[in-house]
Amino acid sequence: MSEAMVGDAVTRLRQARGQLAGVIAMIEAGEDCTKVLTQLAAVSKAIDRAGFKLVASGLRHCNAAQERDEEAPMSVAELEKLFLALA
Repeated sequence: MSEAMVGDAVTRLRQARGQLAGVIAMIEAGEDCTKVLTQLAAVSKAIDRAGFKLVASGLRHCNAAQERDEEAPMSVAELEKLFLALA
């Protein structure tokens, strides 16, 4: 995968890593359960969005390959399976 394909997803994952570190610190500090779970949900959503971004990039990449009459690196069925794994 090229940097152009995954750049935004990597950015989102780095942000999620920072959020997760914050959640761990909150748990270790004995923070309120509601606050911890709210932040944990935000981390989960950020990771999910990164995955969806990767699938979307894959779809665009495969579509572009087909338009150039090249063999796509993945089939639509394979991409669909990956998408459903995230859902």
